[in-house]
Amino acid sequence: MKQLLIILFLLVGLPSVAQQSITLEECYDLVTENYPLAKQSKLFEAQNKLDAEVISASKLPQLSLDAQATYQSDVIEFPLAMSGIEPLNKDQYRATVSVNQLIYNGGATAASLDLKSAQLKTKQKQVEVSLYQLKQQINQLYFSVLLAQESQLLLKAKKVQLEAKLKEVQSGIKYGVIIPTSDKVLEAELLKINQQFNELESNKATLIETLSSLISQPIDASTTFQKPLIETQLRTELTRPELELFQFKKDEIENYETLLSKQNAPKLLGFATGGYGNPGLNMLDNSFQTFYTVGVKVNWTVFDWNANKKQRASLAINKDFIENETEIFKLNTNIALNQQQKEIDKIESFITSDLEIINLRKDVLKSADSQLKNGVITSSAYITELTNLYEDENTLIKHNIQLQLAKANYNVIKGQ
Repeated sequence: MKQLLIILFLLVGLPSVAQQSITLEECYDLVTENYPLAKQSKLFEAQNKLDAEVISASKLPQLSLDAQATYQSDVIEFPLAMSGIEPLNKDQYRATVSVNQLIYNGGATAASLDLKSAQLKTKQKQVEVSLYQLKQQINQLYFSVLLAQESQLLLKAKKVQLEAKLKEVQSGIKYGVIIPTSDKVLEAELLKINQQFNELESNKATLIETLSSLISQPIDASTTFQKPLIETQLRTELTRPELELFQFKKDEIENYETLLSKQNAPKLLGFATGGYGNPGLNMLDNSFQTFYTVGVKVNWTVFDWNANKKQRASLAINKDFIENETEIFKLNTNIALNQQQKEIDKIESFITSDLEIINLRKDVLKSADSQLKNGVITSSAYITELTNLYEDENTLIKHNIQLQLAKANYNVIKGQ
C-alpha cells in the first residue's frame, strides 16, 4: 500500500515539475510559419489563381450587346424611275448581339499563363528570402537568452558556495579562529549576488518577450532554452534562397520573352452577330426586321516599328542585371563567410585560454580557502579570489555561447 501511494505521488507530481523547453530549430520553424509576412505567400497564390482565370477567359466566347437610336439629316434618295420605292426614315433603330470566339492566337494565351506562374514563383520566393533573413535576428535573441540562462546557473552556484562559506566563517568567529565582522563581508557579497540575479532575470524577460513576439508564440519565463550543438561544414557551394530567387527572376524574363514573340502572331477569330432594327440589312425594306451575319477574321500586326524587338532587347539587359546581382551576392556572401570563420577561430582560441586561466584560478581559490579557515587572510581577500574565478568562468560561458552564435550565423550565411 505504501509503495502504491509513493507511485501515485510521483505521477501526480510530474506535471508540476515538468518544465517547458524550446530549441533553436523550433524558433526557426515558428517564425517561418507565424511571422505576418508568411501570409503573403497564400495571398499571392490566390491572386495568381484569379489572374489565370481572367487570362483563360479569353478562350471562351465573348458576348456583347449593342443598341442605338439615331436621327440623320439626310438619307439615300432614289431616282424618279424608282419612285415606287418608299424613302428611308431619317430616324433609325438597331439592337445587336455579337459573339466573338478566339480560334488561334499563336499560343499567346498559354504564354501569358506561363508568365503568371513564373511571377508567382518569384513573389513567393521573395517572401521566403525575407523570412530567411529573420534567422540571424532569431540567433541573436536566442543565444542572448541562453547566455542569461547560463549566467544565472553560474551565479546560483556562486551563491551556494558563498552561503556555505558564510556558515564556516560564522562558526570560526564563534570559536575565535576568524576575525569578527568577516561574516559581514560575505553577507554583503550575497546581497550583491541577489542584485545581479535580478538584473539578469529582467534582461532575460525582455529578450524572451521580444523573441516571443517575433515567432508569435507565448514563451514562459521558466522555459528552458536548449543548448544547440552546432557544427559548420566548410563547403564551397552556397544554398541561400536568394540564389533561387535570382534564377526565378531569369525564368520570369524568359517567359516574358516568349510572350512577346507570340504577340505579333496572326490571330484568327470567328464571329456572329444577330440583330433587330429599322432598317435591317436590306436597306430597301423600310421596316423593323431581324438580321444576322457570321464569319471569320484575321488580325495580324505586320509591322510595329520594331517595338517588339526593342522590348526583347530591354529584357535581355534585365537578364544581365540579374547576373550581375547574383555575382555581387556571391562575392559579399563569401566575404561574410570568411569573416565569420575568422570569428569562430578567434573565439575557439579564447576558450582554450579560458580553461587554462580557470584551472589556475581554482588553485588560487583553494589556497585562499585554506588561508581563510586559518585566519591568515580576511573574507574580503577570499571574496576577491572567488569573484575572479566567477568572472573567468562567466567569460568562458560567454565565449562558448558566442562560439555557438558565430557557428549558427555561419550556417545561416551559408544557407545550411
